[in-house]
Amino acid sequence: MIEEHYPARVRIVEVSPRDGLQNEPAAVDVATKVALIEALANAGLQAIECGSFVSEKRVPQMANTAEVLSALRRSRGVDYSVLVPNLQGLEAAVRSEITNIAIFAAASETFSQHNIQCSIAESLSRFRAVTEQALAHGMRVRGYVSCVLGCPYEGIVAPEAVVRVAKALLDMGCYEISLGDTIGVGTPLAAQALIRQVAEHVAISRLAVHFHDTYGQALANILAALQLGVAVIDAAVSGLGGCPYAPGATGNVATEDVVYMLNGMHIETGIDLDKLTAAGQTISAALGRESKSKAAAATRRKSR
Repeated sequence: MIEEHYPARVRIVEVSPRDGLQNEPAAVDVATKVALIEALANAGLQAIECGSFVSEKRVPQMANTAEVLSALRRSRGVDYSVLVPNLQGLEAAVRSEITNIAIFAAASETFSQHNIQCSIAESLSRFRAVTEQALAHGMRVRGYVSCVLGCPYEGIVAPEAVVRVAKALLDMGCYEISLGDTIGVGTPLAAQALIRQVAEHVAISRLAVHFHDTYGQALANILAALQLGVAVIDAAVSGLGGCPYAPGATGNVATEDVVYMLNGMHIETGIDLDKLTAAGQTISAALGRESKSKAAAATRRKSR
């Protein structure tokens, strides 16, 4: 039985350079991506997902990931990671001197076919080979589970399916499992029920949450996860995001909003909210749009 308690400190995994930008229609150049990552590190983010070594045809926005990593001035104490789908991607990560990679499986068969053109079982077999090689290179491997609370093709996803995938990723050597509400349909009690069920097989200390804000439920879901002791949150500055193979999915929860909430709860993050907001405003301007962060919007109004 998990007792409700809030963690004293939360680690935020910033995913805007990868999950935030991957669905952008216009190419984002190397300099803009590098400036974003460096600004995020300067704001105090200690875990930043910088890109992915996926097929350029499938996700064109990530085609310049190697160039970004080459140009990046890496700050001491910051964990830079990339998403890796296969052994070819792992080789690219090794050449880029990355020490932390992420692999991604789905809890929905249909989404798995649309996203990576193979079944869940086939994807886990593929990722097992990737993980073995990565661990042999001294890398750390993080596992994502997509569609944990709903699928754009199948609807509600059975918690048992999420448990099977999460446990498989843990067993193959992932140090952490991020539970992703890819289309943002989850609500707080559903999120808690899922976390409780997964936590029977994967310790709470090894779970992270990744909520998209499609229905405006992300912060509420994060609060529900915090109540169970989850202390790792994925977020994207300015609420950037969306998945090319998840119709209807909108952006991630905005990092600024998460930090504002955690500050109010006296939960430590090590992040400077002013610098974070500035980073969000800069990338939003580069993309030609307003930030989706409510905290950033309130700050702008206050400054005027």
